[in-house]
Amino acid sequence: MILVVDVENLVAYSEDTSDLSKFATGPNATPAALPRNFNFRVDIGDIVAVNGQPARGTITRNNRQVLPNTTPNPGQAIADTVRGAVHLDSLEILKSDGTPIGTIVSYGLGLGPPAPGAPLSITQANLAITGGTGAFLGARGQWGQAVTPQTIAVRQASVTEDPANRRLNGGGRVRFVLRVIPMFRPEVVITSSGPAVTHSNDFSPVTAAKPAAAGEILSLFATGLGPSRPGVDPGQPFPSSPLSVVNSPVAVMVNGKTAEVLSAVGFPGAVDGYQVNFRVPPDTAKGTAGIQVSAAWITGSEVRIAVQ
Repeated sequence: MILVVDVENLVAYSEDTSDLSKFATGPNATPAALPRNFNFRVDIGDIVAVNGQPARGTITRNNRQVLPNTTPNPGQAIADTVRGAVHLDSLEILKSDGTPIGTIVSYGLGLGPPAPGAPLSITQANLAITGGTGAFLGARGQWGQAVTPQTIAVRQASVTEDPANRRLNGGGRVRFVLRVIPMFRPEVVITSSGPAVTHSNDFSPVTAAKPAAAGEILSLFATGLGPSRPGVDPGQPFPSSPLSVVNSPVAVMVNGKTAEVLSAVGFPGAVDGYQVNFRVPPDTAKGTAGIQVSAAWITGSEVRIAVQ
């Protein structure tokens, strides 16, 4: 799966003084006094959107500059590769209402060409996703930076600048593109009679003999939608009261069109079993319709149901 993460107010705070009493004290934007090489800095930025949907969160990046180069200038490191800094990154992603979704962590190298097999929109960096939490538990993959017309380079600031004023002083606007390989995916349950999609009024299965109707409310039953609120311990069943609401953004696509999701909860008594109520788009054509469910922008396999 691909996550396109937009970040604003990205500021790089460089450790340009050894006087600890001056760290994070200046209220105004203060440019960094950068060394020739081996600079250490911490970047902080605001996550504002994921795959075009409003989101919140924070990216933090620990960077040690190395500047390897095949034809180095004085102060750069002679090497067989061309890069910038060594990165240790985390992206803590929240829903737009502040609900935590999960964190993606990575390690790798900044600047230079993207890794082989990276999404084509990536123009620089070679970063490996080494794990995650929440909806991204156990994730793997790779990522880097894309350049868009809206891109503004990260602002280089002194470590003496107070990061409490980061949004007031402003920073860069950057887009990161992540190819994420999740440990689990949302999947509609398959029963002996077909996909576990039912008419919500009586929970009878949607079949060729009893098809769904455009505009009808249906219920699908799925696995892999991730954490809930309130949560349950791993391997334990969901309670009946209160219902456990899926923590991540949940979407249902019908023939590639976004359906209205009315609720997404852990099914009482089930372990890793969920019920999602959704409305079939009113303009859905008769015949068979493809249904896909996603959570935290991770999409499962398509199943097909009959529509009259």
